Amino acid sequence: MIFAIEEINNRTDILPGVTLGFKIYDSCRDVRLAIKSAMALVSGPDGRLINDDSCIKPLTVPAIIGQSSSSPLIGIATSLGPFNLPVLLQYLKTVNFTTDPAARVKTYDLINWQLSKDGMVEFVTFGAYYAFLSEGQQFVINYDSIVWTGVCFIFQVPKSVCSDSCHPGTRKAAQKGRPICCYDCIPCAEGEISNTTDSPNCLMCYEEYKSNKQKDQCILKDIEFLSFEEKMGILMVTLSVLGASLTMSVALIFYMNRDTPIVKANNSELSFLLLFSLTLCFLCSLTFIGEPSYWSCMLRHTIFGITFVLCISCVLGKTIVVLMAFRATLPGNDIMKWFGPIQQRLSVCTFTLVQVLICLLWLLISPPFPNRNLKHFTEIIIIECALGSQTAFSAVLGYIGFLALLCFILAFLARKLPDNFNEAKYITFSMLIFCAVWVTFIPAYISSPGKYTVAVEIFAILASSFGLLFCIFIPKCYIIILKPEQNTKKHIMGKIPSK
Repeated sequence: MIFAIEEINNRTDILPGVTLGFKIYDSCRDVRLAIKSAMALVSGPDGRLINDDSCIKPLTVPAIIGQSSSSPLIGIATSLGPFNLPVLLQYLKTVNFTTDPAARVKTYDLINWQLSKDGMVEFVTFGAYYAFLSEGQQFVINYDSIVWTGVCFIFQVPKSVCSDSCHPGTRKAAQKGRPICCYDCIPCAEGEISNTTDSPNCLMCYEEYKSNKQKDQCILKDIEFLSFEEKMGILMVTLSVLGASLTMSVALIFYMNRDTPIVKANNSELSFLLLFSLTLCFLCSLTFIGEPSYWSCMLRHTIFGITFVLCISCVLGKTIVVLMAFRATLPGNDIMKWFGPIQQRLSVCTFTLVQVLICLLWLLISPPFPNRNLKHFTEIIIIECALGSQTAFSAVLGYIGFLALLCFILAFLARKLPDNFNEAKYITFSMLIFCAVWVTFIPAYISSPGKYTVAVEIFAILASSFGLLFCIFIPKCYIIILKPEQNTKKHIMGKIPSK
């Protein structure tokens, strides 16, 4: 054995790059001494036992050649079982001696290490040297004449004889009731990777990372927000700009016809203020598009809340004016002096100021802020505006809803006043649409994921703004542009029947 090892180490054509070594212990055919010697062989340099979970990774001692007697060999094999270290012993059954390279030796199977019976070990010759070929390794023995008696020992590199190696992206899972070298290769779960062969477990990626398709590398998660470049963002921007443009066009028509009866009769000052607030409502939806930042998160909700209250306050003022104007026509009633232009401006400012104070408290106590939502989707990071104070956001929406409901009730009461161009009737329709949109918005807002939450909110802003614009102002523009003959005081007061 010593001579064979020296020959292998001195040759460059056999096991290139590998240097073999050995230690020899005398067990004296005693079981206890055999076990003690075997344990000394597998001890590390510092005397600690080597315990490796891998069935294929070479240890400090790749193999132990056992002696011919069975009792010490069984003791060694039992003791070294947990270390996956092969104890090799072969008995020759038949030998056909020659220098013929095809000569074969039949062997019995190896004790603790499960190889098939009658496994083949080939002879080849190098002059007077004979080499065993086993598991792809060559070991040379120098005998001019060979008399085979007893046992023959063959070195071989430890190799799993049950399961193949587990590739990166998988982990080893032991098969219950089978040897330690028998295992299944389980693919890593989503968000986990393994980047080494025969990994005993998978590693979890950091929160902002996900596993690639091969599950052997962590990569950054995709980031999602409603951007200006995507189709949905472009659609929302187009509708916002279109709404603002239509509103400014109506304001221009009203300004050019400000001296006509239909504009005067509908309180031109509140009408222009309402058109201004509607323009802001359309444009405020643009703050909801794009990557959320600290300032955009604060502005988008507060500007939305204030502009909509300004809008509803103007509509509420117009509704009250309609009711008061009808009562003022009754004999001895001078109620309009209590709700003149000054009082109208004051009421609009007061209603709006309440919302301003709510928003200021919101910003001071717990303002909205940009947040990276990692919980909704495992593969995507949603960049969103967290509300901060849910109570403040509810107060903002609740106050808008209260004014809209009050306006709807008053307009509904005044819907049958006797004139051909009843302002209250159109206000009723507009408030009905407004309330329907926002009642539908709440469950849709809660159930929509990611950027679709923002899209739903923008849609609610645009839909309610278009509803107010079309219901209140488009009928007037129709009369001004297409039916100028009806733009008279008598026709508006209902003294001339409408066709």
